[in-house]
Amino acid sequence: MWFLFSQAFSIISLYFKNKMVNKEHQLLKKKMQIHIDSIKDASKELFGNIVRTPTIRSQYLSSEINAEVFLKLENLQYTSSFKVRGAYVSIKRLKEKQKQMGVIAMSAGNHAQAVAWWAKKERVKATIVMPEHAPLSKVMKTKSLGAEVILKGRTLNESQTYVSELVNEKKLTLIHPYDDPNVVIGQGTLGLELMQDIENLDILVIPIGGGGLISGISIVAKALNPNIEIYGVQTEKFPSMYNVLHKKHLNILGDTLADGIAVKMPGKITSKIIKQSVNGILLIDEFELEKAISSLFENERVVAEGAGAAGVAAIFKNKDMFFGKRVGTVICGGNIDARLFASILNRKLLMDGRMTKVRIDIIDEPGMLARISNLIASYGGNIIEIYHQRMFNDVPVKNAKIDAIIEALSVEHIASIIKALREDGFQVSEIMEKS
Repeated sequence: MWFLFSQAFSIISLYFKNKMVNKEHQLLKKKMQIHIDSIKDASKELFGNIVRTPTIRSQYLSSEINAEVFLKLENLQYTSSFKVRGAYVSIKRLKEKQKQMGVIAMSAGNHAQAVAWWAKKERVKATIVMPEHAPLSKVMKTKSLGAEVILKGRTLNESQTYVSELVNEKKLTLIHPYDDPNVVIGQGTLGLELMQDIENLDILVIPIGGGGLISGISIVAKALNPNIEIYGVQTEKFPSMYNVLHKKHLNILGDTLADGIAVKMPGKITSKIIKQSVNGILLIDEFELEKAISSLFENERVVAEGAGAAGVAAIFKNKDMFFGKRVGTVICGGNIDARLFASILNRKLLMDGRMTKVRIDIIDEPGMLARISNLIASYGGNIIEIYHQRMFNDVPVKNAKIDAIIEALSVEHIASIIKALREDGFQVSEIMEKS
């Protein structure tokens, strides 16, 4: 009898506990106003105002990891980033008085451009505070959109105190880059499109900075497919949300290629959502980011910034985890500095052995440079740079050295060119390491 009473009591207690949890969840949902219905409403608002970016199957990635990998190309969005979604929803929902006073945002670049873009269209004055070392291309683009740009602090978090001062002083409305319900709702529309484009996804891999993007996507994805697994991606230099989710205390320091997700303090709103909906966070290093950026360009002709390639880097790194699965990720931005992009591609050529630097000893007489150039060209090599050095102390006065950076198809191709130069009587040595 006591056993039956105990069982009944447990069932009743569990019922009321679940009812209380559901009630708390509904109150949180109502308070935050972030749920699939609000995201669907925002999607209707955005229709015709943003690009409905494509989702493509990555043939290369799918083949490499023996899975079905799909890329949502938000690098093709207005301002080359998903950020225009949240910025649009936030600015359109401002009260008239707020629009008259103006808005302010802090951003390393993509959110800055998004806020400036929509502020200009809505005729709202925008002040953007960016870190002092924000990529110059992003600073210039933001200025070109009509925003007042102020460079302050090394990171977003260092900029935050100054932003708070301006908000109080000038009565500006802060459009937060991630910790704002309207921003999360706007970013969630991306997840709605992705889930509509590709059915029966098993796993989503989403870059995380402050968490706005993965929060919005996870709400949609879990509502439409409760069994889907969702993993965030952060760099080893900025594992802020990783520390929150996995209860770790990893150091947060240094510069990273993925400046768009270099956030020291994740959002309060986003942290709650991520704890509820995200299965885990994967960490990647800078070399893995480089590999992902160059791979996307070489194999998909997709230009991605560091943060935009973070999902692909995590998939490459954790091949076994995704074997045989249907995997979706977001190329969330394409705003990469042109010189940095070129450097990454050249470094990849060096690492692959498709580019090398050679030093060639020559007799300093007319026609020698042309002879070397013609020989390299006849073997299918491409001279990227060439230097004619006459002033080395260890070189006889009638001799010289030529330093040439040569591009070829493979390590073997490079070797055949060097062999041909030597067989023609030149002394040749490689002077650049391929690591």
